[in-house]
Amino acid sequence: MSKSHLFSPINVGGLELANRIVIAPMCQYSAEDGRMTDWHMMHLGQLSHSGAGLLTIEATAVEPAGRITAGDVGLWDDATQAAIAAVVASIRRWSSMPLAIQLAHAGRKASCDLPWQGGAQLPPDHGRGWQTFGPSTVPFSPKDNPPVALDEAGLERVKNAFEQAARRSARLGFDAIQVHAAHGYLLHSFLSPLSNQRNDEYGGSLENRMRFPLEVFEAVRAAFPADRPVTLRVSATDWIEGGWDVTQTIALAQALEERGCAAINVSSGGLHVDQQIPISPSYQVPLARKVKEAVTIPVVAVGLITEPEQAEAVVATGDADMIGLARTILYDPRWPWHAAAKLQASVEAPPQYWRSQPSGLRGLFKPS
Repeated sequence: MSKSHLFSPINVGGLELANRIVIAPMCQYSAEDGRMTDWHMMHLGQLSHSGAGLLTIEATAVEPAGRITAGDVGLWDDATQAAIAAVVASIRRWSSMPLAIQLAHAGRKASCDLPWQGGAQLPPDHGRGWQTFGPSTVPFSPKDNPPVALDEAGLERVKNAFEQAARRSARLGFDAIQVHAAHGYLLHSFLSPLSNQRNDEYGGSLENRMRFPLEVFEAVRAAFPADRPVTLRVSATDWIEGGWDVTQTIALAQALEERGCAAINVSSGGLHVDQQIPISPSYQVPLARKVKEAVTIPVVAVGLITEPEQAEAVVATGDADMIGLARTILYDPRWPWHAAAKLQASVEAPPQYWRSQPSGLRGLFKPS
């Protein structure tokens, strides 16, 4: 077997991963009152046998108002915790893959319809809608209902919600937490001057705009066991003049590293309707490299990474330490198997599937 960089192990804040492939959190919009359903059992169950190094549970709202849609998963009470526990127990029974959960709050981009029903924001008086919150009263789209600017009590409520969700995540046995501060959702909207127009200690300067996201990270880090990693996902740029950019992202990444962040997942966009994203294969990888050059903790690159050789190059050249897969692995849930075959590496697989190993690829599978 060759020495594939993609399939080499890595330690993330004390968590040993068998390879550098991370399954990114992907919303399924299939929960009921925040509770996971059998859909999540099937969806996550199949991905837990993909051979990736880490499986991340989809954006999980820390309070009901933090859901993107009424179909989002939540972790804010005993009922939502019990529903996740049932899914996690099923996965743990059959898979040794490490599990992370992404804790999130949708902020002003909450209260939306399901994507396959148009995805438009629903007004507060709609049966599946509610009042949204943000750093300021600036809506995401001019058509949207303006968010309520979080006051001191609101900021404390949201921070406590993240903290309590982190405690529940620990009780559920998750190996890691990812804090969602990307794609225009609440924490990202505090970072960007386009959405944060506050004139208090949480707005204006870069230091002030970073204050609340860093407070939330600190609360999550303190509430989760010290020997398990807490990471953060960030949009490195808003792709619009005057918005959040990679220079500010580097400052945030360095501040996070000082506070014990174990890794940074580098995405982009999602904050402004006029964003101009130069979409092409690996289009976000240069952003990940800039962040990686500024910190010592692992960096994850994401975005249109679809081919094994492409993913191998991202890691081998030092652009990033890991790669994240989302739509790619939805389309091909065995992508890591196929990548390992192409790169002459091996991948963990359950014994029930060993006989599927092609005769010319003996050594592709190893026990999970």
